[in-house]
Amino acid sequence: MRFVKAKMKICKNPGWKLLACGATLLLAVPALPQGQQGQGQGQTQGPVIKAEVNLVNLFATVRDKNKRVIMDLNKDDFKIYEDGHEEQIAFFSREMTMPITLGLLLDTSGSEQNMLGAIQDAGSQFMRRVMRKGDEAMVISFDTDVDLLADFTDDKGILDRGIRKARINAPSGGYIAGNPGPIGSGNVTGTALYDAIYLACGEKLNGEAGRKAVVIVTDAQDEGSKVRLEEAIEAAQRTDTVIHVLVVYDPMEGANVGVAHRLADETGGRVIVVNSEKKLQEAFDQISEELRSQYTLGYYPSNTAKDGKFRKIKVDVTNHDFKVLTRKGYYAPKG
Repeated sequence: MRFVKAKMKICKNPGWKLLACGATLLLAVPALPQGQQGQGQGQTQGPVIKAEVNLVNLFATVRDKNKRVIMDLNKDDFKIYEDGHEEQIAFFSREMTMPITLGLLLDTSGSEQNMLGAIQDAGSQFMRRVMRKGDEAMVISFDTDVDLLADFTDDKGILDRGIRKARINAPSGGYIAGNPGPIGSGNVTGTALYDAIYLACGEKLNGEAGRKAVVIVTDAQDEGSKVRLEEAIEAAQRTDTVIHVLVVYDPMEGANVGVAHRLADETGGRVIVVNSEKKLQEAFDQISEELRSQYTLGYYPSNTAKDGKFRKIKVDVTNHDFKVLTRKGYYAPKG
């Protein structure tokens, strides 16, 4: 892929909204667990999938009390509940190599002025460490505008150059389609955090398959977004995107840790509060480990109604000293 720098825009018209939020979370697993691959498939058979397969995929990370990742659990160690009803686990595997589609979102508002250099250094190291064969990533910055600094690519050099192009409150247009006014008009210190998430998930990650994650480096304070926090979370949920937040902030400015936790908790991600450059690197290392140490769980929901409603998911493990990190639900398809 060639390097791309483009202005991202929010289209709040109904057609775009449908495009952004219409992606189904009920997908067939791209690779079945060992021992089940190829069953019932002959070389002369036609297309394998001829209709929608209502398999809900979950990617789960398990940690102990000391926050160490646990990767030796088996299928029988897990239980899945949808809206309080226990579901039968149909697929299970330990995922260390499944490709990841990743978005790195960098807060370039004035509050990050003193940390931007360290954020760029740690972000570049993170990309070099986490990216493996088959992975793709993009880089987005946000302040009063949301800018695509590097489009999806597996080229670490392009990603590094994208990260290095991030600038604090870089002057630019930031226009919303159908609305000639700029984001945060008249507020040069605005932070379009919710817009950035909405666009990253609804516009960029919407058409991607497999594991998807967004890592946001921000103080989690939003000023001037055109969408609400709830809309940003819904865009992530509808596209099965996990949000991890590294809360980096100036003590004089403060941070909105509550917003960071809502974004992460509702999508199955983590929040790490960073108060030094050393802690920033450690935080990126923890997220890298998390992305590479997950279980894949799949089930066919007993509730087959195509009502478009949100279904709550809870995943437990038999060892109650362990904590499971996964998304809290999905939107059923609408028939």
